[in-house]
Amino acid sequence: MTARETSEESADSVESTAAAGARSSSSDVAAPERQREAELVAGLRRRDPLVFEQLVRAYGGAFLQIARRYLQSPADAADVVQESFIAVFEGIDRFAGQAQLRTWMHRIVVNKALMRLRTQKRHGEVAMEDLLPRFLPDGHQTTATQPWRPGADAELAARHTQAQVRRAIDTLPEAYRTVLLLRDIEEIDSPEAAALLGISEGALRVRLHRARQALRGLLAPLFVESSEVPAGSEPVAAA
Repeated sequence: MTARETSEESADSVESTAAAGARSSSSDVAAPERQREAELVAGLRRRDPLVFEQLVRAYGGAFLQIARRYLQSPADAADVVQESFIAVFEGIDRFAGQAQLRTWMHRIVVNKALMRLRTQKRHGEVAMEDLLPRFLPDGHQTTATQPWRPGADAELAARHTQAQVRRAIDTLPEAYRTVLLLRDIEEIDSPEAAALLGISEGALRVRLHRARQALRGLLAPLFVESSEVPAGSEPVAAA
């Protein structure tokens, strides 16, 4: 196996570890939650303003966090959440109930955030090529990929590490950052993610692989094994 193949396997393994560091696991919706959602849907279809207010209080904070994943400006994220709730209120009659209400609204927030991104232009982005491993003509990397130290996966899941993962994701160029967010963080399937971005599934897979490679490289200084002797320590002489 060449270093290129090893690098690809290592990059793809970032999917589970990076996602663990940037989101919490989901669980099945309990019966009381389903009943609560059914009552919300019924109230929204009656155009009840009190139910709309209840919806905003219940989901506003979570949806603002989702919008902030895509948008660096807090004001833009707040606008997207407001636009999303208006879209929910106006489009509730199109909600077929095949998915959870929260999931349906989640997709609306993501779509609105992506639409807002398309109207903006990020400045000072790092070139993607600078974040990816470099290869020799024979297919081997110019610098070998270092294994992550034992326990690195658990560290990625720890709360104190999530901010570092978040900053690393934010470093990626927008085209790659959004793919990584949609697939590995939001867990949106490839056909839907490709449709949201207006690209083919093949192009999405290429971007996702490159994004994972780049993210692994950005996280490597935090989690690779180090063979360096700590400063100030001296090797012990043999007896």
